[in-house]
Amino acid sequence: MNQLAETQSLQYHPLQAMLYQEMHSRPYQVVPCPALITHYVLLTDDHQKSLQFSHLQKLFEAFEQEVPECDQPNLQFEAQGFRVRREVHLEFSAFTFINFNVDPKNPFDKGGLAELPDNWLNELPGTVLSNFHVALQCIDDKDQQLISNAKSLLEGYRLVGSSPQNGDARLWTSFKQHSDGYGRFLIGNVLMSDSQIGRLTQRIIEIETYRMLTLLALPLARENTAKLNAMDAQLVALTNQLACKGVFSEQEILLELTEMASQVEALRSRCAFRYSATFAYYDLVLKRLSELKEDEVSGHLSLSEFITRRLTPAVNTCRAANERLESLSLRIDRVSDMMRTKVELSIQAQNQQLLTSMDNRSRIQLMMQHTVEGLSVAAISYYSIGLLKYMIESFDVSGLPVTKYQLVGISVPLVVASVWLVTRKVHKRFKKMAD
Repeated sequence: MNQLAETQSLQYHPLQAMLYQEMHSRPYQVVPCPALITHYVLLTDDHQKSLQFSHLQKLFEAFEQEVPECDQPNLQFEAQGFRVRREVHLEFSAFTFINFNVDPKNPFDKGGLAELPDNWLNELPGTVLSNFHVALQCIDDKDQQLISNAKSLLEGYRLVGSSPQNGDARLWTSFKQHSDGYGRFLIGNVLMSDSQIGRLTQRIIEIETYRMLTLLALPLARENTAKLNAMDAQLVALTNQLACKGVFSEQEILLELTEMASQVEALRSRCAFRYSATFAYYDLVLKRLSELKEDEVSGHLSLSEFITRRLTPAVNTCRAANERLESLSLRIDRVSDMMRTKVELSIQAQNQQLLTSMDNRSRIQLMMQHTVEGLSVAAISYYSIGLLKYMIESFDVSGLPVTKYQLVGISVPLVVASVWLVTRKVHKRFKKMAD
């Protein structure tokens, strides 16, 4: 009792309950045999997810189930031998419809959607990326009719199959869209329980879902490759032009590099999420394939062999396009830096020439200034002597041994020397201020 009281005083993280529940947000289903599972994967945005929830609430009402008030990552109900499950992911939503009332001999005839209200599926918001059936049948380990049945049920397409879970089941598919517009998987249960077959079915569903999501980036990579080829050739031409000692317009080259850089950044912003999602989905596909623990069936490709044979090159193509895009961006940056360095050196050379020219003009101005100073001394002396002459003529110099004209003549060198000394003093003062 004391321990309970002590723990009640602790402060718990507000996300603790949510983090515990996260591990159980998408539990595996328990699926008995026989059954037909129809799975839809729809690409959706946030608005479409909200509309999907409202549309799903109508389905709860149609089957007289308790209608959920808030949307959740996983919602499901079961009624009248029919189960509906919706899972919300980052960029898609998944709807799983399980019909337990199926004919084991013709499981794909009735379809897993037979119990849905009319037009409910047609009004479902989102863009369908993948839709397929998974038929579950009970067989024994000596059932030799399964292969012939699989060929018939898969409409004669080439079979891809294996014995997953170390031989406890048989799995057949064609990875084709059939006449009804759906993909088809046929699983024969030998020794697996309902929980085990539910987990196996969930792995198959996730493999097919993530396989399609992985391939979404392949058309984008092919489209980008053509653009990257053109930009790569353009960058090579610009680099060769810079390497040659020829005359070229630095401004035009910088303009071309800027346009290329903007195009590359636009491609990167467009493709970054898609490429990173592709690599993440590919890792999930490989993980789910390893969890199948497949045994080969003589004469047929297993799911792991078939999927990795084509999916791995597709992912490598996307990875190469992504790496090439990053490489092109770095190369453009290096050429741009080289071009900027070249422009800066050119600007520095022009500045050096400008400074040299300014220095020469300063010398010329200094020489002109000295010349003007000499003329200014003469002009100031001339006007000063004129003023001094008027002053001398206004005085009576009869008592002096010199005449007024002689005094004016004597004052001329004195005035000139005084003006010259004052001018030099002023010049030295300004030079000192400049220094």
